[in-house]
This record gives sequence, C-alpha cells and structure tokens, in this order.
Amino acid sequence: MSGANSPEILAAYDAVRSDKDESNWLIISYASPTGNALSLTATGTGGLEELASKLDESQAQYAYVRVEYANDTESKRVKFVLVIWIGEGTKVMRKARVSIESGEVKKVLGHHSIQVDARDKGDLEEKEIVIRLRKAGGADYNGGRG
Repeated sequence: MSGANSPEILAAYDAVRSDKDESNWLIISYASPTGNALSLTATGTGGLEELASKLDESQAQYAYVRVEYANDTESKRVKFVLVIWIGEGTKVMRKARVSIESGEVKKVLGHHSIQVDARDKGDLEEKEIVIRLRKAGGADYNGGRG
C-alpha cells in the first residue's frame, strides 16, 4: 500500500476542495528513492505559481490544485487539476513506474476536471491551464484564447 489514502493526504485534499479553507494546493511525494510509499510534503495558498515553485526537479510527485477563474462578470468557476510531475532529474525506473503507481493517487484525488502531465514548470502556467479547463467544461466565452 502506497499510503496515498493516509489521513494527512485525505485531510489536505479535503482542505483544497473546501470553500471555507484557504489551502488551494497540495503535493504528494515518494517517501524514499525506492518503493512506492507516498507522503504529503507540502500545501499552500498561493495557487499554481506557488505550487510550481515547490515541485522538485529530481523527483516524480503528484499535486492537486484548485483553480478559480471567471467566464464573465457574472460567473466564477472553481475547478480542480491533478498534476503528475516528473522532474527532469527523475531516475529512469521511477519514471517508468509512475504510470502504474499513479492509479492509486488518482483514486484518492479523484475529483478533478483535467490531468496535467508536467515535465517542466512551464507546463503549469495558469493561463494555459485555464484554457484547458474551459475546453473541458464545455462553455468557452473567450473563443479559446483565455
């Protein structure tokens, strides 16, 4: 068992999903260089930009983030994004196992509109993520331009 459903991870997930909590992201990392044990390693309130700054270039990590955006002056959307991060320095065997091991994480962090497979912090630019969320949500009031 990887520990993806540990009380700490579940509590952080609930906090990110809650309208009453300021937390809007979490990061789950492998507890050691080998094995599949996972642990909560960071949470924050600074959105995608702060989340991206906390990802480790030498690791595979999983992140969950709340993204809020407006379609027009009358509506605000709240969507959730699952990030599967594989940093440039991630060891080959870890990279190979992420596709298998991410399944358990997806079960625990199950409510998300899109999944972003990120290899570079530039993959997590808010403007691009919002465009993807709008397309996934069906209504696109800006013609796909964000």
